[in-house]
Amino acid sequence: MQRVANRVPLFDVVKGLACCLIVWHHLAFYGPMSDSAYALVPNLMQWLYDYGRMAVQVFLVLGGYLAAASLAPHGQVRADAPLEQIGRRYFRLVLPYLAALAVCVVVSAGLRAWMPDSLAPAVPGAPYLPQLIAHVLLMQDTLGYEALSAGVWYVAIDFQLFVLAVGVLALTRWLQTLRTTSALSPYAAPAAVLLLTLASLFWFNRDTDLDTTGLYFMGAYGMGMLAYWSGQWARPNRGLWLLAAVGALALWLDFRGRILVAVLSAMALWGVGMVPALRQWDGLRPLQRLGQMSYSVFLIHFSVCLVVNQCVNAIWPELPWHNLAGMGLAFVLSLLCGRWLFVLVEQRSHKLQASSWHMPAGGLLAASVLFAAAQALP
Repeated sequence: MQRVANRVPLFDVVKGLACCLIVWHHLAFYGPMSDSAYALVPNLMQWLYDYGRMAVQVFLVLGGYLAAASLAPHGQVRADAPLEQIGRRYFRLVLPYLAALAVCVVVSAGLRAWMPDSLAPAVPGAPYLPQLIAHVLLMQDTLGYEALSAGVWYVAIDFQLFVLAVGVLALTRWLQTLRTTSALSPYAAPAAVLLLTLASLFWFNRDTDLDTTGLYFMGAYGMGMLAYWSGQWARPNRGLWLLAAVGALALWLDFRGRILVAVLSAMALWGVGMVPALRQWDGLRPLQRLGQMSYSVFLIHFSVCLVVNQCVNAIWPELPWHNLAGMGLAFVLSLLCGRWLFVLVEQRSHKLQASSWHMPAGGLLAASVLFAAAQALP
């Protein structure tokens, strides 16, 4: 089921669109190009600034959907070793992440030597050893360290959510093995995830102090898992009503735009699972290809935006049209660099054996060398 879910072209199209929104949100959020271009398209810039980040909810829901397909098809937990699953997930996330982070550290070191004051707030400071270790362990926000690149918080949250899902499913399977019957209920895992999803939507997600933890985002991720499982039920329409009821209660208790987007995304994924024509649609090829490399684009785009911001601001600091064109250039270059990272690092990391723990160790050692070299730059 995981292979089928992952090959739905429409999912890649959706990821491609969401990736574009995230890149443009950061272009609007981090100046000075957006500050100059604001006079030309103020409404668009304000919308991207305020709402572009909502696209993250789509990635969260889709991540939960695919995790359910991988970890527990039809609601029955696979017998794979939980620690091996977690290690495999970390390995696949961290290699392109470290490569992109090393690029950002080097770029930031170069920019700090000659950047204007207007760009200074966007450029991360010089890294130090505990901060680097926290980033390698995907715990920088949890431990209170400054992020070395925009968006790295999402990588840590994605990993935490996967660990939560694996932990809940492993616990569910263990509890079921204590019963006298050997049959595993197909509803036990969805029930456990539903409880954690409700806890997130009604409590954890309403406490902003928890926004550095996976518990804060488990509501969206859990709804994605439920959207997948409910499509396997004998009466799948009940799954749609369940998603609608959970979302309505959460929004009635505390209306949050991000939760509304998550609920609608989960219901849309449920609909895709129910309509064969949507699952088989080839989609728009450019967006499909962008969706396949969206993780790499997400990782590398901040470095590209920093460089283009610096160059455009140095040459045309007060020309709105030139700065708007610079934002477009930064977007295109982000896609090109994302393609480079995807081909050279992400695709290759998928081919490596996750059980080869010396490979991640080698990757971490290489990243440490790059970080040390970056620190020596002015």
